[in-house]
Amino acid sequence: MPSVESSRALVIGGGVGGLTAAIELAARGLSVTVLERAQSLGGKMRVVELAGRSLDVGPTVLTMRWVFDAVFSQVGRRFEDYVKLSPAEVLARHTWADGARLDLFHDVGRSAEAIGAFAGAQEAKGYRAFVAHTKTIFDNVEGPFLRAERPTLGSVLRQQGLKGLASLTRIDATRTLWRSLGDFFRDPRLLQLFGRYATYAGSSPFLCPATLAVIAHVEREGVWYPVDGMISVAQGLERLGAELGVQYRLGCEVREVLVEQGRAAGVVLASGEVLRAEVVVANAAVEALAAGRLGAGVKHAVEVDPRAGRSLSAVTYAMVARASGFPLVRHNVFFSRDYHREFNEIFEQGRLPSEATVYVCAQDRDDRGGVRAGEAGERLFMIVNAPARGGLRALTRTEIDACETQTQGFLARLGLNIAWAEAPRVTTTPDDFEAMFPATGGALYGPPSHGWTSPMLRAGSRSKVKGLYLVGGSTHPGAGVPMVAQSGRLAATAVAEDLASTARSFRAATPGGMLTR
Repeated sequence: MPSVESSRALVIGGGVGGLTAAIELAARGLSVTVLERAQSLGGKMRVVELAGRSLDVGPTVLTMRWVFDAVFSQVGRRFEDYVKLSPAEVLARHTWADGARLDLFHDVGRSAEAIGAFAGAQEAKGYRAFVAHTKTIFDNVEGPFLRAERPTLGSVLRQQGLKGLASLTRIDATRTLWRSLGDFFRDPRLLQLFGRYATYAGSSPFLCPATLAVIAHVEREGVWYPVDGMISVAQGLERLGAELGVQYRLGCEVREVLVEQGRAAGVVLASGEVLRAEVVVANAAVEALAAGRLGAGVKHAVEVDPRAGRSLSAVTYAMVARASGFPLVRHNVFFSRDYHREFNEIFEQGRLPSEATVYVCAQDRDDRGGVRAGEAGERLFMIVNAPARGGLRALTRTEIDACETQTQGFLARLGLNIAWAEAPRVTTTPDDFEAMFPATGGALYGPPSHGWTSPMLRAGSRSKVKGLYLVGGSTHPGAGVPMVAQSGRLAATAVAEDLASTARSFRAATPGGMLTR
């Protein structure tokens, strides 16, 4: 890998994107320091301790493992030597108000058979067609989108000509996901199930482009459970970075990015300490930069369209509790009766749904439902989609209590009884997420993917201030653990290319060499 040893880089934020960027920069020979204001690394990949046990309260699975395999293999390491992984066979158990249940599997044949038994042979046939459709989408977005620093409609057409134009038609970008699903499924429950993939990007299935169906393909390619919890992914990245010479400073808040002669020149910490550098990488929400949270000098480093709105936030419940009455597996989804109303209430009315779909991660369960519960019960993490109102109109105590009551009653009606009253638990609201991730309003996925051009409107790796680079879920290629890691890889490549243009004593990183299967 090319060396750029004369440069120093500061990475603001120790989330997955920042940790990955630090590794990539250190591997290229830069002196790298990660500055994290919290007392631990991982960003949204968080844990809480309850009843002497550690619970994941952020992402709960790993997909697109090949992104991380590439991060480690390029420096002669193996991802599995740093993070213990177990493959999932059951992707999720889905339940509806009528009591119907459907499991989806990693194996397409098993899923098709289950769908056939659930909704008939025609729906199983539609599922197989949907599988082929989503693979086509992936094949057409992987190169020009996932591997490119900031793709635009123009850049895709310039790079691929008529082939690029044909690719745009094959990714089903101009229809909504909900409308596209009607080509494959008639059963309203299956529309709801596959429409849920929009929420993986913090969006509504009635507003997002059908391209987001690609998430279904990514999930089928492989879902992995880190044996020691999702936090072990951040810990593995931290360990690899340390081996490459990356320094980590925790409890270290950045007050301002220094800009001198139009170029990022370092940072000023909240303590007043000044750290100088040739490269600054901001693993922060682009909204935070635009709001001046990192200083007036970089306030205009990135454009944020206020009309884009905010992606989903959530009310989450982490607890150690006794559960009975429902055969939980690792991942469980309990669907509301009216999906249209649910998303209208969140995005149009800006309020908690009157009846919300609930995701339950039973972290002590395996694919067969086997449980390794402790004396106090098992580890449960629940997510209820919510509007990102943090910093604007805080949820009232009445709203928060009503959400909890509604969630308890809803799950009980579907057969899942949880001893809430005696369970040690932590509730997190959009205002809590806003406090942890300033200027986001509690949105967990950056801007929403609403409108067919929205995926191409995210900020790229390079900002408008030379020497300042951007990574994270609000930047390209989007939210989610592997996508954020990919943003870190893209930023590091941009740094190497830009340094190469000003110092010809070394070569730039090979364009397009970030991902290898």
